[in-house]
Amino acid sequence: MATGWAQDGAVQDQIDDTVDEAVQRARSQLPKGESLHHCEECGAAIPEARRKALPGVRLCVNCQAAEDHAQAQHGGYNRRGSKDSQLR
Repeated sequence: MATGWAQDGAVQDQIDDTVDEAVQRARSQLPKGESLHHCEECGAAIPEARRKALPGVRLCVNCQAAEDHAQAQHGGYNRRGSKDSQLR
């Protein structure tokens, strides 16, 4: 049953779109190509186990953790927004 001006299933469509975009964004950030033997940021050796586990890896664990933390600070956007922002 639709509510307001929304069509039936509109909320589920928004949820599905949000999940699909998150999956596509995550896949696009996966490393590609041949793994490096040394970190491209700090020059530290990348262990063979890491290179085998993550083909195309370019950063050591410490640099990757720092990059992941920096990316998490940016966050994403809320497709639905708050009701207040929709009324403005």
